[in-house]
Amino acid sequence: MHIDTITPVDSAWQERALCAQTGADFFFPDPGSSVREAKRICGMCEMRTACLDYALANDERFGVWGGLSE
Repeated sequence: MHIDTITPVDSAWQERALCAQTGADFFFPDPGSSVREAKRICGMCEMRTACLDYALANDERFGVWGGLSE
């Protein structure tokens, strides 16, 4: 019998990410709103790769993650 274990996600990157200092409004805008500013902020963030990895691993479908949107 095979049992999958859930391993905790290292979320330390979230504390150091620029979005943590900016606020969620840029990264989860209303439908039809621009995400240009969020992508610009992501482009300057050192945690961009960790953010994108997290989004892909957790099937995040909404918002801007790692500089990309849905």
